[in-house]
Amino acid sequence: MSNPTDNETRDLLILGGGLVGMTLALAAAKQGLTSHVIDRADPAELTAEGFDDRATAISTASWHLFTNIGIADSLEKFACDIASIAVTDQNRPGRLDFTPDADEGTLGRMFPNRRLRLALFEAAAKEPLINWASNAEITVRQRGEFGVAAVLKDGRILKGRLMIGAEGRGSPTRDEAGITIAKWDYKHRAVISGLTHSKPHNNVAWEIFYPAGPFALLPMNNDASGSHRSSLVWTVSEEDGKAVTKLGDRAFLAELQKRMGDILGEVTSVGARSSWPLGFHHTVKITGERLALIGDSAHGIHPIAGQGLNLGLRDAAALVEVITDGARIGLDPGDHQLLKRYENWRGLDSFMVALATDGLTRIFGVPGKTASAVRRLGMTAVQSTPMLKSFFMDEARGVSGNLPELLKA
Repeated sequence: MSNPTDNETRDLLILGGGLVGMTLALAAAKQGLTSHVIDRADPAELTAEGFDDRATAISTASWHLFTNIGIADSLEKFACDIASIAVTDQNRPGRLDFTPDADEGTLGRMFPNRRLRLALFEAAAKEPLINWASNAEITVRQRGEFGVAAVLKDGRILKGRLMIGAEGRGSPTRDEAGITIAKWDYKHRAVISGLTHSKPHNNVAWEIFYPAGPFALLPMNNDASGSHRSSLVWTVSEEDGKAVTKLGDRAFLAELQKRMGDILGEVTSVGARSSWPLGFHHTVKITGERLALIGDSAHGIHPIAGQGLNLGLRDAAALVEVITDGARIGLDPGDHQLLKRYENWRGLDSFMVALATDGLTRIFGVPGKTASAVRRLGMTAVQSTPMLKSFFMDEARGVSGNLPELLKA
């Protein structure tokens, strides 16, 4: 059913109302910018219990963004701090520990994706500057010299000044705009599940590297009964992916225990399993005429460093800052000078992070004893070099480089 706000030409026309798209809409609203957010999904389904067992590491900088857009308070009770990150090569000696000083805070926080969605959706529903069209299918996207529009299947036409592609990896907005994308398939899948285990995790995130791919154990809050919980992200080859998800619980637990050793004691139960294909992609550019891409529409990286969502949130904060700065001197949100500034700011930073995570995946994927010995030598060198450790921790916290104001405390 149409409502009066559908007919307004708004500052932003955001196509995709996931975690990044909705954060952008809320951040823009805090600066007085209006938006239409169009999403094909049903929010009730996305936030249903058991829909998605995935959890996400939110960096320190991203947490500042959540604080600045007013959703941190509702999320706080679901946060599980990452106090330390331990990196090992196949659980062999020579592990690398990243633990910040007491005054530096945590390395990030773990949240169930469902909780992030709920917090964002509840805030968006109360925000008059956001007109949210959910369960909506776009039939036509229009961009021209003076504005942009999306025609919906039900006949509604929503208009704006800048179109933002935030639909994720398979972005139709990006593809329709003819933006070239470089991509390759890692021929791997991430198997994701929640675990309960006998030993407390002590807020340590584990990254155990095997030639087939990384095996990550991420700390989560205890469940209602007090059982210790972690989130598993296990990278397996494409051919093993289907087999691993079909294993019975006992066989699956045995495989996990073999790779984990005694780090978390005995794994007592495992939640629903899902598997996701892994690939790398990066666009040649992230802007077009009255168009900006954010998040996975622009860049998709290996989950090895848990930076995918944080990169997208950085895009959102940078884009809002660029548009707000432009508005102060009377520039339209779709002005090509502003888009050029966004392109220059985010294009290189996201590419460097993508390159680093891709390189890590390849280095740790080289099999053989010699390669393992060289990796452990490198890890020992980093372990004994405080400056290098600080650099890696700043990267994990998302506080390095040219930060948008919304990502600062």
